Amino acid sequence: MDARPSAVADDEIDMRQLGGALLRRWRWIVGGGALGILAAAGVTAISKPMWEGEFQIVLAQKESAGGGLSSLAAANPMLAQLAGLGGAAGGGSELETEVKILESPLVLRPVFDLVKASKTKAGEPTDKLRFADWVKDNLEVELEKGTAVLNISYRDSDRPLVLPVLQRISQAYQAYSGRDRSESLRNGLVYTREQVARYRQQADASNRARDAYAVRYGISSQGGSIASTGIDVSKLLSSDKGGDLNAAVNVTGGGSQPGPSLNAQGDPLGQLAAINQELIRRQQQFTNRDPGIQALQRERDALRRYIESTAGGNLALPGQQPLSKDQAQDVLVRYQELERIAKRDTATLDSLENTLLTLQLEQARSTQPWELISTPSVLEEPVSPRPVRNLALGLLAGLVLGSGGALVADRRSGRVFTVDELLQLLPYPLLATLEPAEPEAWHATLALLAQGPLADAVQVALLPAGAPAEASDVAQKLQSALQAADPAAQVLLTGDLAAAARCNAQLLLAAPGVASRHAMAQLQQNLQLQGHPVAGLLLISDAA
Repeated sequence: MDARPSAVADDEIDMRQLGGALLRRWRWIVGGGALGILAAAGVTAISKPMWEGEFQIVLAQKESAGGGLSSLAAANPMLAQLAGLGGAAGGGSELETEVKILESPLVLRPVFDLVKASKTKAGEPTDKLRFADWVKDNLEVELEKGTAVLNISYRDSDRPLVLPVLQRISQAYQAYSGRDRSESLRNGLVYTREQVARYRQQADASNRARDAYAVRYGISSQGGSIASTGIDVSKLLSSDKGGDLNAAVNVTGGGSQPGPSLNAQGDPLGQLAAINQELIRRQQQFTNRDPGIQALQRERDALRRYIESTAGGNLALPGQQPLSKDQAQDVLVRYQELERIAKRDTATLDSLENTLLTLQLEQARSTQPWELISTPSVLEEPVSPRPVRNLALGLLAGLVLGSGGALVADRRSGRVFTVDELLQLLPYPLLATLEPAEPEAWHATLALLAQGPLADAVQVALLPAGAPAEASDVAQKLQSALQAADPAAQVLLTGDLAAAARCNAQLLLAAPGVASRHAMAQLQQNLQLQGHPVAGLLLISDAA
């Protein structure tokens, strides 16, 4: 019966095979670990000590700085954008942008020049020293998560240089914070002064245009609204009619009472209302033929024409012909437009002058730069090299490389070390598995074999799968034991397939780790060419 185990899929990793390969090539692993430790020790010995210093600084956001700038930007958003006073939206992104700027040559170029000059003075080569490499290798600028606290650390092999460099970095950062504010104020002042000069001229021109128009048409404004010009309506009417209006108004007829005097200066609309009231009162007592009523009617008509030609008495046209109703309204609308333009320009000028004053006061006010919450300091011990850590990393790297080399070497040896693969390459019935360390236990198995598959064989060929020199001792012992178990048969130990073909039965003798894949594949091919059946396979369990 074939007791061959099931084959392992090609895309699966057999951990037993992997472990067996590492155990077989343990010298590679030990050598890799030792080499890693030696390499780490060498690197540690030749490495210069690296000293590190650090400090912390709080980044103040533009919008949270308070003072006149933020309130000014809130009150005049358009002006703030044009003058460069507005802050960027989003606190987190603004802080990240600040960190990138603080790592740029804009801020750190003077510090880099100081380091380069110091190293050149000390005799170190600086031709290949680049700013980007210096920032990447020596400087670490990190923003603490969820805060505006910036952690700055600097490392260098020259310990006396670390503290001065940190101090220069902190000064550069603080100078940058003040420079940013000064730049915004300077931009705002320049822009605001330009706008004040522009709107001062514009407001003066618009006010002059309004006043000239008002003088031309006799318009006056009081309390923000157009008021009466103070024209004596009675004189205007008496001049039109050529008579004495006072006499007409004060005419009495039929016992009528003297009426109100209408020659007082005042609102024409109010005078018209007074005439209408007087007419109503007289018409209740007299007929329309009454001289007083007729005089009041003439005065009312004349006053109506006056109101229409002067837009309610708001226009005075000395030496000019009276305007029509539409012309008077157009004059009044044009005046209101000029009034609105003059007020708008004046209000804009006032606002700009207030803004200019605020910016000047803000520029005069002293502000604190970004605040240091820890002073620059240097650690007592160097941060590198660290012998223990380096040796541990070297050992780990050596073990990994040694294991990889062991697997590669085991694979490239070409030998078959697993029973599963061996049975795949030699697809014959597995008759028995023998332990080479216990030859006395073979007799019972070989006796059963002699009485079973080899019962009728007169000659039995024992074919070792592999180099005869590697399996000769075990093969010779097996030949003697099989001959003793089957005295009637002649057992021939040979690697010659032509000689084995003359025997009645053929037995394959295989052991893991003895034969290569190529040798077993060649043996299988030759057996197929030979054309004689193979009784089965005897497996030596650990003959490697």
